[in-house]
Amino acid sequence: MNKYYIQIKRAYEQAEENDGYRVLIDRLWPRGISKEKAHIDEWDKNIAPSTELRNWYNHQEERYEEFKQKYIDELQTKNDDLKRLKKIANTQNLTLLYASKVPNINNANVLLEVLLSMK
Repeated sequence: MNKYYIQIKRAYEQAEENDGYRVLIDRLWPRGISKEKAHIDEWDKNIAPSTELRNWYNHQEERYEEFKQKYIDELQTKNDDLKRLKKIANTQNLTLLYASKVPNINNANVLLEVLLSMK
């Protein structure tokens, strides 16, 4: 059984030792946070939603279900990136960092769900 886990966290939250490998999964750098303070191991812009999808969604709750499906469709073309993140999560804790102020309806939740469904 895997003793490691994948979690999501806002990039603005304090880094903790048990975060493990910290990956920023947004296309844009979080406003007002320095690279030093963020304690980010990797910035994976490729796994983020496309600019077009992000702009269309604009964190409008009524669009979340459609955004989720469109983002999952985009992720289908990023199999190597998904496998690489899953491999990291099999060797240490993995924290997916996002900047959104809306915790329950963002790309991190979708990506987490996709990663957890992978074998």
